Amino acid sequence: MFVAVYWWRVHPGKEEQFREAWRRGTAEITRIYGSYGSRLHQNADGRFVGYAEWPDEATWQAAFDRKMVYDDEEARAMFQDAVADGPPNHAPIFTMTVTDDMLQRSISSSM
Repeated sequence: MFVAVYWWRVHPGKEEQFREAWRRGTAEITRIYGSYGSRLHQNADGRFVGYAEWPDEATWQAAFDRKMVYDDEEARAMFQDAVADGPPNHAPIFTMTVTDDMLQRSISSSM
């Protein structure tokens, strides 16, 4: 398994808009590109951090090279409108191969 970690700062008052756009975009990326989905976290400084799981690095790289484009234009526009800052070129801050996985999966009511 392979993971990519991303971060974003969101314009004040647009947090819910961002979260909805992130959920919709993540669902599309999972459907189109074969990711295993993602988790969204919020840091104490207000920054959002997304942790996305992929079957392998090659699958992630192919999706990244295609800019993970999907057809939900409204969700993409909502996302872009909400984001105030992020890494250059939308690049992840970490990409890592999983060596040992002790994470317990739970069903989340937030999705």
